[in-house]
Amino acid sequence: MRRALWLAAISALVGFGAVYFMAQGHDNGAVAVKDDAAPTAPAKQSGNEVAAFVKRPSPQDLPAFTFQDKDGKPRTMADFKGKTVLLNLWATWCAPCRHEMPALDRLQAAMGSDKFEVVALSLDKDGAEKAKKFLAEIKVSHLSFYIDPTGKEGFNLKPVGLPTTLLIDADGREVGRLAGPAEWDSEAAKALIAAQLK
Repeated sequence: MRRALWLAAISALVGFGAVYFMAQGHDNGAVAVKDDAAPTAPAKQSGNEVAAFVKRPSPQDLPAFTFQDKDGKPRTMADFKGKTVLLNLWATWCAPCRHEMPALDRLQAAMGSDKFEVVALSLDKDGAEKAKKFLAEIKVSHLSFYIDPTGKEGFNLKPVGLPTTLLIDADGREVGRLAGPAEWDSEAAKALIAAQLK
C-alpha cells in the first residue's frame, strides 16, 4: 500500500513538471503570504476547467511592476483601475501557454468591455516581434498586445510557473490565481469572472 502511494506521488510530481515550464534565472517561488491572508482551497467549478483557481480570503495588493503596450509605451496595472482584469503571464517558449491563448482570445471577444479585460502579458526576453509574430500565427485578434521586454518584471508577481493567471479586481488587487493552463472561455471560467463583475 505504501509503495503504491509513493509511486502515485512520484507520478504526480513528474506530471506537474511536464506541464509547467519554468523560466531560468528567475525567482519562481510560491507567493509568500501571511497566515491570515493564505489562499483558500481551490474553487470548485463545473467541468473542472478552472477547478485549480485559488481564491484569496480577501483581495491582496499587487507588487509594483511595469510593462509595455504594442507601441512600446510604459504601462502599469494602475492603467486598468476600474476594470476587472484577467492577467495572464505567458511566453512563446511555454507550450501550455500556446495551447490556452486562443481560449483567452475568445474570452476577450465574449466578455471584454469597459468593465473587464484580458491582459495577456508576454514575458519573452527575445523582443516584442517574436511574441507578435506568434500571436499573428495563431490568429489572436481580440487581445491587446502587452510585453515585459526584460522578462523579469512579471516575476515580481511570483508565478509558480507559466502560464499563471491572476484575477484582479477593479481596485487593482489580486482576488486569486490559477497556475497552469485552463479553458478560459469555458462556462465555468465565464461564471468565475461574472461573479467578480457583480
